[in-house]
Amino acid sequence: MFFKKIYNLGDRLEDRVRGKLSHYPIIYAFIGGTGIIIFWRGVWHTMDYAMKLFFTVGDSVTSTSLLESPWWDGPLSIVIGATLLLIVGLFVSSFIGNEIVISGLKKEKKIVEKTEKEVEDEIRENNAIKREIHEIDGRLKRIEESLKK
Repeated sequence: MFFKKIYNLGDRLEDRVRGKLSHYPIIYAFIGGTGIIIFWRGVWHTMDYAMKLFFTVGDSVTSTSLLESPWWDGPLSIVIGATLLLIVGLFVSSFIGNEIVISGLKKEKKIVEKTEKEVEDEIRENNAIKREIHEIDGRLKRIEESLKK
């Protein structure tokens, strides 16, 4: 129950922020890019720390130093970057893309899992739909012309 309320609150916040930022695409892109960079910085630093702590013997070269930054620098960047991306509605789409999400919701197979026949059938079906739309468009134009006369 508690998690559902938090989820709904976050969802409403995301909708409001996305609605406002969609009117300012350059700012939206800048905020989204910043969130991605902060997120991946955190992943990078966290892995550097993990490698240095658990797998490295002696002095090794990494992009961070355990003595210069606190241990929580990387995880904090991950949390800040993920939060920023969640708030502006770019977390999922920036990492896995909209097409994959949509195909999953439609319960479609991935293109690599489809057989050649399935792909050809899908192309034929799409072409048939396009022809039908063009026919309907032509009929609509003829009806509009006859109404103008």
